[in-house]
Amino acid sequence: MEFSFFIKGFIIGFSIAATIGPIALLCIKRSLTRGWFSGFICGLGAAIADTAYGAIAAFGLTFISSFLIAQKMWFQSFGSIFLFYLGLQIFFEKPKIDKKAEKHKGYLSDLFTIFFLTVTNPLTILFFIAVFAGAGLVVTDGDYNSASLAVLGVFIGSALWYYLLAHLVGFFYKRTKDKFLVWVNRISGAVIILFAIFIVFTLVSGLF
Repeated sequence: MEFSFFIKGFIIGFSIAATIGPIALLCIKRSLTRGWFSGFICGLGAAIADTAYGAIAAFGLTFISSFLIAQKMWFQSFGSIFLFYLGLQIFFEKPKIDKKAEKHKGYLSDLFTIFFLTVTNPLTILFFIAVFAGAGLVVTDGDYNSASLAVLGVFIGSALWYYLLAHLVGFFYKRTKDKFLVWVNRISGAVIILFAIFIVFTLVSGLF
């Protein structure tokens, strides 16, 4: 019975991660320029953020979710500004294949950057709460073991998606030409900037 909680959490984590957005684009870019492992580390940051939100939903930590939702304007404002900055940086960057990607020392920075971008969207917690409640994964009787299995499933499911994505895109690592990467940067940077603008637009329109 408890194993079903893990399976449900796994499906939720995998499904949420498997959406094309700014996080996926950043992971794809890293995989193309620095290899699959760098892209996977980026995805791991998102997986950790998804797991944190999954834990809040599973364990019924309403005081945390209420705080995040109440402060959503500030969280999303900071997140959109940072996302806009990253989009501009990527758009104007002149990328080159990193032949020494295995010596790349920015893994921790990549992980925290993606974690910050993912966690600054507190509306995600509403989605987790709704999905967890619908799947019967919210603790109501002190069954913390089952809730823990559900949260573990979210992490493994989300991490697995980014692992597969990084490996798939990383296949083209060192097979990709620098000129092609310029176009990848232009397109991904523009899309990320549009995402940031859309977030700002929704925030502003919500004030009126």
